[in-house]
Amino acid sequence: MSSDTRILGIEGTAWAASAAVFDAGSDDVFIESDAYQPDSGGIHPREASEHMHDAVPRVVERALDHARETHDGPATESPVDAVAFSRGPGLGPCLRVVGTAARALSQALDVPLVGVNHMVAHLEIGRHTADFESPVCLNASGANAHLLAYRNGRYRVLGETMDTGVGNAIDKFTRHVGWSHPGGPKVEAAAEDGRYVDLPYVVKGMDFSFSGIMSAAKQRYDDDVPVDDICYSLQETIFGMLTEVSERALSLTGSDELVLGGGVGQNARLREMLQEMCDQRGAAFHAPEPRFLRDNAGMIAVLGAKMYDAGDTLALEDSRVDPDFRPDQVPVTWRRDEPELAAGRGADAAGDERTQVRGAEALVDVAPDAGLVTKRREPKRYRHPDLDERLRRERTTLEARLTSLARREGVPTPVLSDVDSRDARLELEYVGERDLRDALAPDRVRDVGRHLARLHQAGFVHGDPTTRNVRVDGDRTYLIDFGLGYHTDHVEDYAMDLHVFDQSLVGTADEPAPLREAVREGYRAVGDERVLERLREVEGRGRYQSQ
Repeated sequence: MSSDTRILGIEGTAWAASAAVFDAGSDDVFIESDAYQPDSGGIHPREASEHMHDAVPRVVERALDHARETHDGPATESPVDAVAFSRGPGLGPCLRVVGTAARALSQALDVPLVGVNHMVAHLEIGRHTADFESPVCLNASGANAHLLAYRNGRYRVLGETMDTGVGNAIDKFTRHVGWSHPGGPKVEAAAEDGRYVDLPYVVKGMDFSFSGIMSAAKQRYDDDVPVDDICYSLQETIFGMLTEVSERALSLTGSDELVLGGGVGQNARLREMLQEMCDQRGAAFHAPEPRFLRDNAGMIAVLGAKMYDAGDTLALEDSRVDPDFRPDQVPVTWRRDEPELAAGRGADAAGDERTQVRGAEALVDVAPDAGLVTKRREPKRYRHPDLDERLRRERTTLEARLTSLARREGVPTPVLSDVDSRDARLELEYVGERDLRDALAPDRVRDVGRHLARLHQAGFVHGDPTTRNVRVDGDRTYLIDFGLGYHTDHVEDYAMDLHVFDQSLVGTADEPAPLREAVREGYRAVGDERVLERLREVEGRGRYQSQ
């Protein structure tokens, strides 16, 4: 970005009224914030908007004072080049206060207006402070939880919460206990003296759900399980899920960089888990300093500067706020560095040489000439040992069972030759020439739609049908890696299976639209139309809302 760009940023999506000045020349970010603290329970939209109405003018004035004091130009000249503000997602009443203030300042200072997506700002501040090229971003905040990666001009959603944000989920438990908002720091403190108890662990590909965990945690509390034990186990379970899906996203995209965003990212245990995972994987991890993790105008100003330099400004009549503003709706005008996907598993294997590939869950030894793949789910150092042992054993057993069952249903899969659930090891037939990710085409994707429909008719799901878990050769399309599969007769589960594959297409294809239609065509030819109807419901549930 231009070395002399100076941007005033304003943030107010939910609870923090914040203003900041970013100076690109010095890379200095001045932030002034005034947070709303409810007396009890969670955030009340009306009270939060009243707080914004009172606090925004104060924090903006302090930020402008700083801008004037550090401005080298004439006193008659604006001390900033543009005003950036958070357009969404967030609470509508709060966003409208911020939007009104930003428009007024833009006119008063006679400078352009820049509308920033709050969640993309969480990603970009991590990329900026880490100096990463093209990281995967885990956003873990109060109202949101999702994984983003850059592909074909936008930040694509690779995985997300299917119910509530991670911070809101934790707050639901702490309200049940009777603790005040915010609950996250109180859970972190109580967890220091806790011991592990089982809670539901719900991962569906790179999507995840917190509702079952919260219900179980409340029930444990009502059953007189010590609250310290529940808090400890909540962290181990929820953050273990977030770390697992982050590793899965790194594997899908081929990225070796991960950044963390969002207020929940201040939790030391979450950062520790992500660092452990990246160390074990050989990837780089970065969490910005705490002032950039919680809701703040600094990240709005930094992304605003990138957008301003790219000419991405708003006319006043186009500056409406959007409470449901999804990150994948944002044209990424400030980037042109399309990342290359790493080569797929076994794509370059030749001769008798064995090739070892690190997947999301396992180390895979590939021997094409011997026609053999040996897969071992290695222990994950970031997970609690009891949880890790259970998941490795259960997933190995399920993969063996469902791989064979799928084959009996007419779905091409590897032939299983050996399984050792205690060592979490499988030996399977080597199939295909390359991953689907490296050979995307409508006919291949249509095959996957038909294969998934056959699984669902037989009463189970694949669980993780991504473009890395499909292998192709001249005339066959194989499904592999059934470790997240399970038996079910719920239409919702079948729709989620399709949703996982759909999102992997979005994350890996240059032109995903025809491929997304192809998988639906394939499914429709064999499966139940009700599943496709439910898929449309899943896609339209209005995630990224702050309620």
